[in-house]
Order: sequence, then structure tokens, then C-alpha cells
Amino acid sequence: MMAFFQKKVPNLIPIDPDNVVSNDWIILLEANTIVDSSGELRVARTTQERKIVKRFRSFRRRPFLVMDGYDPRIHTLYFCPQLYKHDEHGRLVPLEGEEIGRLLAKALERKVKLRLPWYEPSHKLPADPIIAGDLNKEFDTLVIDEAPDRPRLVASTGSEGAAG
Repeated sequence: MMAFFQKKVPNLIPIDPDNVVSNDWIILLEANTIVDSSGELRVARTTQERKIVKRFRSFRRRPFLVMDGYDPRIHTLYFCPQLYKHDEHGRLVPLEGEEIGRLLAKALERKVKLRLPWYEPSHKLPADPIIAGDLNKEFDTLVIDEAPDRPRLVASTGSEGAAG
């Protein structure tokens, strides 16, 4: 009877304040689900719309993204700028969110940490994300090199660092 009166709490994801007002695509990738435990990354959701709430954390108001259905055991979230490709006439055309998500998923799928696709509700959240390693988040340019076998991210940070 008490469950009837319980309020559903949305999933809040801490985000960088710069992402609050950006128009970047929000790409939600998932892996290690009960449906597909192959370790392959799939695009769960893409959107440019965002609902932001501010909560106190460490005595400061921090922004959080409200994302229904987000589960850190199987999801990872990326903010990605608008990407473009050349059409058959050589003009740049914008990629849609789903296309951007698929390119990002293919580029990162080798970094997926395999986990059991099931878990008990009482299990604690994993300490590490489903994508192993760090991905540099500050880019001057971002090129997706789509080779016939596998796309990869080639990023430039102004220095000689690159992620891929």
C-alpha cells in the first residue's frame, strides 16, 4: 500500500556546467544488458533536448541532467557536437543523432568492459564505468575516420594529444 504513495525519483546524472546551455547531442550508449550481453555498445537514446535540475552537493549547487531510464550499470553518457559528412555533391550535411551515436558506439566498442548481464537489485553500483579508459573531452577539432572495417575517433586538442 505504501508503494502507491511513493514518488518516482528520476535518474540524475551530474554534468559539467558547460553542458547545461550547449546544443550538443546527448548520446546514451548501453552495453551488457540481459537482451544482449555480447559487450557490443548500442545506442539507447539520442537527443538535443535536456532537462536540467540543480541540487546541492558539497555545499554548492551543481547541475544534473534528468534522464529517465538511465542505469550506470549498463549506460554511459556522452555530449557530442554536431557532426557533418559530405554528400554525393561534396556539400556538408549534418548527421542525425542516431548516426552520430552509431559512429561513437563503433569507435568505443573495443573499450567496453564485459560484465554479467544480470545483477541483484541490492548490488551496489560499479565503481568504474562501462567504457574503460579516459576519453579526452576538450577538442579543437574532431574527425571521424570511417574506414571500411571500423570507424575511429581522431581528435585534436591543440597540443599533440589524440584520442582513438
